[in-house]
Amino acid sequence: MNKLEIKTFLEKLEIIADIYGVCDLSILPDKYRKISEIDISRFNRAIVIGIRLAEEVLNTIKDRPTLIYKHHYKTINWILDQQAFKIEHELQKNGYRAIAIPASQTIDWENQLGHISHKILGACAGLGWIGKSQLLINPEYGPRVRYVSILTNYPFKPTSDKFPESKCGKCNECIKACPANAITENGLIREKCIAQLKKFASIRGIGQLICGICIKACPIGRKNEISQ
Repeated sequence: MNKLEIKTFLEKLEIIADIYGVCDLSILPDKYRKISEIDISRFNRAIVIGIRLAEEVLNTIKDRPTLIYKHHYKTINWILDQQAFKIEHELQKNGYRAIAIPASQTIDWENQLGHISHKILGACAGLGWIGKSQLLINPEYGPRVRYVSILTNYPFKPTSDKFPESKCGKCNECIKACPANAITENGLIREKCIAQLKKFASIRGIGQLICGICIKACPIGRKNEISQ
C-alpha cells in the first residue's frame, strides 16, 4: 500500500512519529468496534502514529518498572497527545470529522481498557501484528512503541487491507519474562496481568499501572542491550 499521502500530510504538520499508518475501519474486527462515548459509524479511517521507546530507558528495567521508565512513558504519551491534537485540528479546519483518542486514558477501570485499542488499529493499518503478550509487534521496533490514534472521515488511502496474522512463531521470550505468568501460548491472561500491574503501582514513586518487562524481553527490535 502507498504511504505517500499520509507521509506528506504528517510532514506538513511537522508531526513527530517513528511509524504511522492508516486503518480502514471496515476491516476492524467486530469485537473492537464498540467505543464508549464515540459513534464509530461517523468515521471510516483511523490514523495511527507511534513513537519508539528509548532503548537505554528500557535497559533500566530488570524485574520491575523504574522511575525513569515511568517518566519516559508519561512524556511520550503527552507528546503523542499533542501530535494527535494537531492532526485533529487540521482535519476539522478543512471540514472533516476527526477525534483524537488519548494515548493512555482508562475508561474501564475493572478491565483496564481505553476508548479503543491503538494496537488493534495499528495492526489493521499494517504496522505489525498482535503478539502473545497482546502487544503490537512492529517488524522494526517490536513492541517498543507507544501509539495514538485519530478517527476521521477524510478518505486517506489505507496502508493495509487486512488484519495480520501473528509472526511470533515459536518465540516465548515474553512468556518466560512475565513475572505474573500472565502470558501464554494462547495469549494474555488479563486478570493476572492487571494484578501484577497493581503490585507495581504500589511501589513508592511508581503510582500507576505500568510494567515494561515483556516489552524489554521481546527480541524483535532489541538493540544495544546491556548485560545483566
